[in-house]
Amino acid sequence: MSEKTNHSNKKSPSNPRMTAFRVLMRVEGEGGYSNIALNEALNAEKQESRNRAFITRLVYGVLEKTEYLDHVISSYTSYGKRSQSGARLEPEVRCILRMAVYQMAFMNTPDSAAVNESVNLAKKLKLFRATGFINGLLRSFIRDGKQAKLPDPTKQPERYLSIRYSCPMWLVRLWRQSYGNDICEKILASLEGRPPIYLRVNTARGSTDSLVKSLAAAGVKATASSVLPDCVSVEETGDIAGLPGFAEGYFHIQDASSQLCCMAASPQGGNAVYDVCAAPGGKSFTLAELMGDRGSIISCDLHPHRVELIAEGAKRLGLHCIEPTVRDALGECRTSCADLVLCDVPCSGLGIIRRKPDIKRKPQEEIRGLPELQYRILENSSRLVKNGGRLIYST
Repeated sequence: MSEKTNHSNKKSPSNPRMTAFRVLMRVEGEGGYSNIALNEALNAEKQESRNRAFITRLVYGVLEKTEYLDHVISSYTSYGKRSQSGARLEPEVRCILRMAVYQMAFMNTPDSAAVNESVNLAKKLKLFRATGFINGLLRSFIRDGKQAKLPDPTKQPERYLSIRYSCPMWLVRLWRQSYGNDICEKILASLEGRPPIYLRVNTARGSTDSLVKSLAAAGVKATASSVLPDCVSVEETGDIAGLPGFAEGYFHIQDASSQLCCMAASPQGGNAVYDVCAAPGGKSFTLAELMGDRGSIISCDLHPHRVELIAEGAKRLGLHCIEPTVRDALGECRTSCADLVLCDVPCSGLGIIRRKPDIKRKPQEEIRGLPELQYRILENSSRLVKNGGRLIYST
């Protein structure tokens, strides 16, 4: 393919690898959330559903397997062996290589396509000097059977676990020191792969059976939970916002554990409720549905733009008892005014890495002050509870 042809295709929004590259570079360069960056990119570019699925898997896969991918890359670069994970590579080149190695090692992409498309991507990005290096490294990886030699688990247990399960060394050390090597490895193993997606049925607008049937008619595998009422797990969804019933407010996305939290709260119609750290609003929505949209839910967050997300969700679902409110959970509060207070405090996110793999990219310093913050929010929020009321603490 000529350079002229490459140039003419450079701005084409239909190139899924270019879209994935831009998302990954944004997440790494700006420290942004992968789900937000990915959704914005998919919405801005008119990708067909097959490409959207490919882009989504590639982005999340690279984020999930970064340590392993960098280990592969560094094993084929002399300067990579002298620096951590080939850090001297240009970020753009490293990103292209991560994408290519992931496609070959974990997807069904033909080796030739992964190599050729990676070289073409480098050309489109005007990384002409890197094309030979990219081609050579990837072909060496193919000749070696697309297998990386891992560190000896007996001599370098932390490094082995870090690369085997693609987890930062500091987090491996934290879990090994806290739980021992065996439990640490079980935790790491449990974080691999993409988890199921759960929907919460909006019982004010429809039933579980009708939602499952409409999703099945659209080619989505949907299964009603045998444990949680009005909870549906879905697979092969593509864009959630494009599913039948989403725009009409028949459901919202909510993990099963969060739905359990709301069930434990056991709200009653007519209750006065505070959801003190509510955004983006999933628990407030479920509480409102369990209350039959009767009573009041003060749904709070510190940031106005996140409160707007609560308002938008409540409007889509047709829930009127929710009052989205900008409020600092550590600020002054009315005492003894609520039948129920839900205190879902900020957390490290380490328990949901499988859903948000970019959490592993956070620096360790971000989590050190969380226990104190969580306690202060809990202490302050407890003042809101009436005598005989309930407080649910979750994180």
